[in-house]
Amino acid sequence: MLELNEYREDFPILKSGLVYLDSAASSLTPEQVLKKMLEYYREYRANTGRGVYRIADRATSELEEARKSVAKLIDAREDEVAFVRNTSEGLNFVASSLKFKKGQNIVTTAIEHHSNFLPWLKISREKGLELRIVNPTKDFLINTEDFEKQVDDDTRVIAIAHISNVLGSIAPVRDIVDIAHEHGSIVALDGAQSVPHIPLSVKKLGVDFLSFSGHKMCGPTGIGGFYVNPDVLNELEPIFVGGESVDRVSLHGYTLAKFPASFESGTLPIAEAIGLGEAARYLMKIGLEKIARNDERLIGLLYKMLSTIKGVKIYGPSQEKRNNLLSFNIGNLDPNDVALFLDISSNIAVRSGFMCAQPLVKNLLKSKNGVVRASTYLYNTEKEIETLVGKIEKFYKMKMRKTSIGRKGS
Repeated sequence: MLELNEYREDFPILKSGLVYLDSAASSLTPEQVLKKMLEYYREYRANTGRGVYRIADRATSELEEARKSVAKLIDAREDEVAFVRNTSEGLNFVASSLKFKKGQNIVTTAIEHHSNFLPWLKISREKGLELRIVNPTKDFLINTEDFEKQVDDDTRVIAIAHISNVLGSIAPVRDIVDIAHEHGSIVALDGAQSVPHIPLSVKKLGVDFLSFSGHKMCGPTGIGGFYVNPDVLNELEPIFVGGESVDRVSLHGYTLAKFPASFESGTLPIAEAIGLGEAARYLMKIGLEKIARNDERLIGLLYKMLSTIKGVKIYGPSQEKRNNLLSFNIGNLDPNDVALFLDISSNIAVRSGFMCAQPLVKNLLKSKNGVVRASTYLYNTEKEIETLVGKIEKFYKMKMRKTSIGRKGS
């Protein structure tokens, strides 16, 4: 049995008996990351890049070591990665910093998280650009042929999620990148779900931009990574300036610093960045291949078990075409009621609602109240999946029994 049980001890929050199946929203944080952040506050609490004294020098050194680790995780160079608050900020940086021309268009999909849809909707309205939407197949997969129909020589950027935060499906990124580059277009990748869960190389994928969040990959909140391919760097104009983002300033102008400093104006969340670096090292030590196999096995088990329960509707592709999460509904039950029952009755944490993907959930999945989503990570076990399914079955039977009694009474 491939389980990563030895790492559960790194997560003290699990000692309470919590069954945490909401890592697609925010993962748990291991003790190693907490200690690394606390070390900063206890031993060398100072600003980075702005002092010659020893603890300031150490803070700067630790920050840059963190950058190296984050870059290594995605197979990038350290000078290709900037620290941002989260995936949303990275994607907004691309949309707001790119230079557009009249007549250009943007291509994205109907299954995106709001953070990879709203920035493009906003900029398309502001710049008078056409926003083209690629719909998924009937199995809710992204088909490269559908992209080929939408992309042309006027396509400025293609924005896609590597892994859908609702469906768990993995996009054919390399094929889409090839289509984009044939037309001189660039690709912005939402890596919020993929960077924490599968091996990823920006070099092999060939993407131009990659954004991801620390809080989904065992790191702290308020910090993330933003990769920029050096070949397209001159196409960006930072939307914020100040602090460390400039080399020279006069009363009449300024010269921007080189990337990544040009996109890191002001004081960074230093402890959080250092924590993100430690999280990257933690994941690399375990191995993203192991983490991916663990997720696939657990979600496969969940898919198989839920499929046997009458009244359960599973959304998205078959189990072998998804990774770390699964969304479903139980009959006509409100997803929030299901999630609340699981929490109160069994200390099981799952997500409920629209998953910040209303066009997908409301329009394509036809679910007016949202969905229930269970998502796994390196600290989850088969026993937890079995417990979840058992409680779901119990809740559904209980609700159906009450409905039946109510009908007889009427």
